[in-house]
Amino acid sequence: MKRRHLLSTLVLAGAAGALGTTSPATAASTGVLPSRVPLPGGFAPEGIAIRGATFYTGSLTGGAIYRGDLVSGEGSVLVPGWDGGCAIGMHTDPRGRLWVARGWHGYAEVLDGRTGSRLAKYPLTGDLANTFVNDCVITRDAVYFTDSGRACLYVVPLGPGGRLPSPGAVRTIELTGGAADVSGFNNGIEVLPDGRLILVQMLSGKLFTVDPRTGQSTVVDTGGASLAQGDGLVLRGANLYVCQNYTANKISVVELSRDARSGRLTREITDPRFDSPSTIAPFGPHLYAVNARFLAPQEPSTTYELLRVHS
Repeated sequence: MKRRHLLSTLVLAGAAGALGTTSPATAASTGVLPSRVPLPGGFAPEGIAIRGATFYTGSLTGGAIYRGDLVSGEGSVLVPGWDGGCAIGMHTDPRGRLWVARGWHGYAEVLDGRTGSRLAKYPLTGDLANTFVNDCVITRDAVYFTDSGRACLYVVPLGPGGRLPSPGAVRTIELTGGAADVSGFNNGIEVLPDGRLILVQMLSGKLFTVDPRTGQSTVVDTGGASLAQGDGLVLRGANLYVCQNYTANKISVVELSRDARSGRLTREITDPRFDSPSTIAPFGPHLYAVNARFLAPQEPSTTYELLRVHS
């Protein structure tokens, strides 16, 4: 099934692109971080990135980028969306740049995290009929992107001091092994301490490590634990946090072995407020989850939020 067709089962086409500029404020006068950060009605968020106390999230159905403050709960649209736009996984780098995966448009974008201005655009593939550039992770010398419709990863190499390369420097890494099965739907991605990558397949519920030099993937033995509907990943020490969307509505914690050949499901973080949590990002001892509400009606009045949970 093509990614665009699969996505249509998550959201209805035609939701808002450019949206209102201010969310309702959440007072933080008590000194306690808000447990809920509201987003604009109809925004349809998917990805999240956090730098300091500033968060960013993107609209799945409009492509807008929203920036807010985790302490006050206030924010506004940093980059307007457009009809048919799409913003999926995102990550901030040490230089304050925001990297954004642009889904079925087949490219990645680098934005100034303060102004929202575009610093670079990287076309990743010309196969727009079968592509869905989904998530990204930043390492010391490169940025890697998953494609849920193709058996590959894309790499944008970084120059000295994190210098942005020309668009022609983008490389494609063809996957081999189990992660090459596109029916598994490669989704979230993280980097291991030894430089290997780890990704989750949303439909197969499996984890794979990937050698970024060769593209060879190896399944992680989770002892039979399924991570079906796995989406965003966060690695903290040996613990891999796997956000599971749709009706799974939880964040699974997998303790990885030192070589990441195996992992043990140690606990599940649940919350009655979860409604298709898609991606997560850490802030101190907390995780902030995007309540994507994939199964809710995609209307301008549909409410969305970020939820704070203890990791």
